[in-house]
Amino acid sequence: MSGSEEELRMYFTDFDGKFKARLGRVIAASETSSEEFGTSSPYTFRVLAEYDRDLMRLIDSGMLLAVRNFKTREAGEIRYTLMGILRFWPEHFGLRGLKDYQYYPLQFEVIEQSVGDWETSDKSTMVIQISAIPINYDLVIGENEEFTYERGFSYPVIGDRVYILNKEMIKDMYNRRILEELDSSSEETSNNAWKDPRLGIIKMFEASAEDIPIYVDYDSLVRYHFGIFAFTGGGKSNMLSNILRRLLIHTKEVKVIIFDISCEYPFLLMDLFANEKIPSKIILENKADSVREFYNSIVKPKLFEDNPKVIKGMEKIFAQNKVTHFVREVIRIPTFSEFLDSVAALKSDNQSKPNYLEALNEIEVLTARHMAAKGYLESDEIDKEFAEALANAAPQIATAYNVHEKSTLYGWFTSRQRMVRYFREIEELQSGEGLNSEAIKELIEGETQLISISISDPQIIKGLVIDLTQEVLAQRKREFKVKPYILFVWDEAQEFAANPGSVSGIDRQCSIEVERLLRQGRKYGLGGCIATQRIAHLNTSALQQLHTYFVSTLPRPYDRGLISNTFMIDKNILEKTLEFTPGDWLLSSYIATGLANVPIYIRADNAEEEIEKFLNKI
Repeated sequence: MSGSEEELRMYFTDFDGKFKARLGRVIAASETSSEEFGTSSPYTFRVLAEYDRDLMRLIDSGMLLAVRNFKTREAGEIRYTLMGILRFWPEHFGLRGLKDYQYYPLQFEVIEQSVGDWETSDKSTMVIQISAIPINYDLVIGENEEFTYERGFSYPVIGDRVYILNKEMIKDMYNRRILEELDSSSEETSNNAWKDPRLGIIKMFEASAEDIPIYVDYDSLVRYHFGIFAFTGGGKSNMLSNILRRLLIHTKEVKVIIFDISCEYPFLLMDLFANEKIPSKIILENKADSVREFYNSIVKPKLFEDNPKVIKGMEKIFAQNKVTHFVREVIRIPTFSEFLDSVAALKSDNQSKPNYLEALNEIEVLTARHMAAKGYLESDEIDKEFAEALANAAPQIATAYNVHEKSTLYGWFTSRQRMVRYFREIEELQSGEGLNSEAIKELIEGETQLISISISDPQIIKGLVIDLTQEVLAQRKREFKVKPYILFVWDEAQEFAANPGSVSGIDRQCSIEVERLLRQGRKYGLGGCIATQRIAHLNTSALQQLHTYFVSTLPRPYDRGLISNTFMIDKNILEKTLEFTPGDWLLSSYIATGLANVPIYIRADNAEEEIEKFLNKI
């Protein structure tokens, strides 16, 4: 920069004179929306930069460019249209002139000679082409070096100088408002979750070894819902645990309940569960009588499968009585009269099969003998001893009377063991072991901050989603209570929020309850997180309630198109996610970042490093 442009150094960088560029063209899109492929910006900018070999290393996709626009006044404020780099590439004039019909040896000679040109800084032969789109904000620089951002698109001046926003401007743009609300500072940033609430770093200026931290407004993130979308291996669970860890460490009056059908969060949040200052509970599908059973019931990342320290971490959790299991709801115990009525109904359905009737007569005789021995009346409830006797005798009776194994009656005979399990569940509840849905609701309303319902049975965990979301939402409505915020997390959300038009039964009911909580919950401090690897068949009404989204690699075009249309993200920006490695994310938010609905490429901190540090301290 030179002359008066020296004053612009506090806003822009030219990489020590290497970046000299001008706006070459503004291209109007012929089509801005496609049901299949998504939404695109109405304008694309083509920027030409003087060739410099080092510049190819320094610039990156996602960087923000600025060029004066027609709203700039002759005196006073200067207004710049801001645009984000989509892609960039070097172009050689000699190579561009080659045609397929030209003599092949001539083509090879030109190509071979061009290799050495790339190592020079020959600006007469080569240029760097940059494709960018508007982010729909103006940078307004006023007197006394004050600056603001105003939303809206302003047509830029074609041919004018193009600048790159520097590190300090990017940091201020995305973080200043958030840090003020967090009462924190970004001067000393760290990937240590217990010291710094950042999520990671912005993927700009990485080649310059300059880390720009990225922060989010956690209160808005929770209350206005968020989604995490990534294909298998994209780091979805890692990112979610990263967010939840910082949320619980750095915010007040927030509770988290995770519906963990893959049973992996007891490990990924092990340091939080082991912390005595964080009231927490892990609810398993079956009772774990020992640390080894607890260890075997959860999923560990491959790198930690053989780490002997993991079980020691589990011991710290288990020793604090933070591990329990789910007990199905207790229903009313049937009476002998009701049981005999059900047997009579079966006899009525099988009048044409004498052997089936005789088998059912045996059940009636068994019942009558037990009632006589115990002095029961038909109005009395059946007891555990009768259930055990029935469970032992029923399969033998079915075999003795040749009840066909594919018949409905055979299924009834062989399923009597369920009655015994039912009485065992009653005993567990009476002894204080295990939790039913009512007890889990009491946990949520109590002091517990973190609950992981780690149950792999889809029917059980979906039933809990239905019960808990209904009860908690109804309770908040009655009290009109907002705090503490409660975040419901649905990992593998395709199990909980499927398209209600394509499913039925408990799947449909579960999806409707998730959608209802997302639609109504924000008024009562109830937030939701949807995390999934495939959004094509999700409840779109639920997706439209999300105000913040983290997107990693999604190889299927339809998934990217749905995100583009639902969240109004340019499809070309989403195409860039195909180049992501695990840990890279596209973050966009209407409310939780410094600028509304401006996509940012970020690199998330690795949650497994927190677990590694925790295990090393044991």
